[in-house]
Amino acid sequence: MENKKDHIPKILVFSTDKISDPGIDLAGQQHVHYPPTVYTIIVPCSSGVKPRWILRAFKKGFDGVFIAADGTDCPYGPACPERTGKLVFHAQELMKKEKINPARLKMAAICSVCAIPFANHMKNFYEALVGLGGLKQ
Repeated sequence: MENKKDHIPKILVFSTDKISDPGIDLAGQQHVHYPPTVYTIIVPCSSGVKPRWILRAFKKGFDGVFIAADGTDCPYGPACPERTGKLVFHAQELMKKEKINPARLKMAAICSVCAIPFANHMKNFYEALVGLGGLKQ
């Protein structure tokens, strides 16, 4: 059986093309290190992420999902943070029904110059996922 500390978590990040993705790209340009098992999918708006996409990520082998939210800078409207928060809550409720720890889903506002904060979020989330161990589906 695999030791929790030996597990290498995979994290899926939903990143927005206009706000958070430039910040993530900046982390790469500045050689700011974060775990190499972080994968991104670009979406137009964080409030457009579907809870079923999050559940599918877990079924496909991801240990954690992170939503790099637009926050109040969203070009699609000021209600984006509230809508994104509601979708995260709904996804966590669905996760509980599937016996997936809701701590495996995180959200934070990441702006276009947030290279260091993004890397820190990924490092902290990675360590938390190591503590949770692998996801058994």
